[in-house]
Amino acid sequence: MKVDDFDFDLPAERIALRPASPRDSARMLVVEGTARRDAAVRDLPSALRRGDLLVFNDTRVIPAKLEGRRGDARIGATLHKREGPRRWRAFIRNARRLHAGDAIDFGGGVTAIADARESDGSFALDFQGDTPVELLLEQVGHMPLPPYIAARRATDARDADDYQTMFAAEKGAVAAPTAALHFTPELMAALDAAGIGHALLTLHVGAGTFLPVKADDTDDHRMHAEWGRIDATTADRFNATRQAGGRIIAVGTTSLRLIESACGDDGQLAPFEGDTAIFITPGYRFKGIDGLITNFHLPRSTLFMLVSALMGLETMQAAYAHAIANDYRFYSYGDASLLIP
Repeated sequence: MKVDDFDFDLPAERIALRPASPRDSARMLVVEGTARRDAAVRDLPSALRRGDLLVFNDTRVIPAKLEGRRGDARIGATLHKREGPRRWRAFIRNARRLHAGDAIDFGGGVTAIADARESDGSFALDFQGDTPVELLLEQVGHMPLPPYIAARRATDARDADDYQTMFAAEKGAVAAPTAALHFTPELMAALDAAGIGHALLTLHVGAGTFLPVKADDTDDHRMHAEWGRIDATTADRFNATRQAGGRIIAVGTTSLRLIESACGDDGQLAPFEGDTAIFITPGYRFKGIDGLITNFHLPRSTLFMLVSALMGLETMQAAYAHAIANDYRFYSYGDASLLIP
């Protein structure tokens, strides 16, 4: 399909710069089939059914944005994907001033050697010394806010908490699974009381999620791989829910993509550990999920293509037009949608 088919106009004032407070007070657009209605995230217990299963991503965002120098050149690095104990793939700002073998000084005694440049401009960075890289990042790294927020305000202390979900446990993401930012202990208690369960998986979201689609046709776009894991407990819970007639509701596109990567054609989920680069566009046949909770996505993005594959392009174009006309807040810190095909 043509990437232009997934374009739409979004006024800049619709982009949220801070999350709703409290988190579950965010608005939620419910789309079931072609029907839609306005609600709030805290209405989820009544919007779902007893026996449904919500699947959350428990990845934790690391301070993956680094500022350093290679000689006199300023070099910015946003870590993308771990490739080894001390080696990370990173997208580089001012990449023309960096070459394989160059050392980058990130301050605080933290240095990395650049290696293996890819066609997308990313480099592998080998961090020097014996201190665990996670500790080095805590010393010199910054929370990697999405570029559409970072371009409009500086990262501050609030973001260290605001940009983590209540489920964040497994360190490794460089972007938050933002649909889960809306959930609070109070909401989880209400869902539990309504007979709606939850399970956890891990997908370490990479910086490639923010990259624009530069191809003219979706067939020519290459997704960046991300590492994920589904353990046997989650797989068993998933399969038992389906056997009992419950629905699987993915919380966020990251959870959805990992489920679809691990699910068989028979709708059964198997334990999984490894990379996925699944790219979901209209025409895809969903195997593992019955619904999705997600925020509102960028024009021409792979995520808007995904929700269009789930609900239909015309339905999502109409839903987004409604959201824009009714002052919904967009993107990572914005409002939510519940999508039931």
